[in-house]
Amino acid sequence: MPHLGEFLRARRALVAPAQHGLPNGSRRTPGLRREEVAMLASISTAYYVRLEQGRDVRPSTEVLDALAAALLLDEEANAYLRALVGPPPPRGAADPSRPETAAPGLVALMEGWTDTPALLYDRHLDLLAVNSMGRALFGWLGDETNLLRAIFLDPAARVFYRDWALIAEGCVAALRIDCARRDDRRLVELVGELSVRSSEFASLWSRHEVRAKRGETKHFEHPILGPLSLSFENLTVANAPGQHLVVYHAEPGGAAEEALSRLRNTVEAASDSTLDRLDDTR
Repeated sequence: MPHLGEFLRARRALVAPAQHGLPNGSRRTPGLRREEVAMLASISTAYYVRLEQGRDVRPSTEVLDALAAALLLDEEANAYLRALVGPPPPRGAADPSRPETAAPGLVALMEGWTDTPALLYDRHLDLLAVNSMGRALFGWLGDETNLLRAIFLDPAARVFYRDWALIAEGCVAALRIDCARRDDRRLVELVGELSVRSSEFASLWSRHEVRAKRGETKHFEHPILGPLSLSFENLTVANAPGQHLVVYHAEPGGAAEEALSRLRNTVEAASDSTLDRLDDTR
């Protein structure tokens, strides 16, 4: 689904001529013109047009280096560019559309973290596992199993995420970087659905930004705990490419640590109540 030409067009629109010392002049659209990118990359305009039109999808490493410099691509965008023109998956490779599952041992490990919210999701941001603390933190998700669909289509997300716009941008950029150069029916279906149902998603997707999720701080508005800021670590699963384990934690001694302690007490109380009801039915 990802297309080299679409990426090149979107990225040249983000580069101001002044960033390369070029005059702005009169322009119908923002960014660099095709002939300017070609000049900066030391290739012919005709060849660059073929790249944007998808008539040449195997540019050399030297051309890719020059295009990355002309378009001012950062490390992640540069890697994405190369993934777009990489060789197709070998015959017999796993179908990226195939539903993924969480390893039982990893799920058991997550459930053992009784004071740490943790989520496991795949390259499509489909949730594969959520531990008890994670379910208590993200209770608004209900039965929704895809984070992107929840973030863009559920109004509760805009209340829960105090920095919703940043979260939305980051999720779309992460989806792109995980899904480069794949014949992925699941991706096509998900992007198609969200593009129709959310103009905000469609706009972000068209920008072709790529950015891996990193450990940082997220700001929530929890229905029980109130305002809550948690750091998180985004860990890749070595034997399951495309799966990400996200673990939330609080600064020691701060208000967030106290809030997580309250959340843990709520989870434990709910578990005890369930056990009591089971005892009553015996």
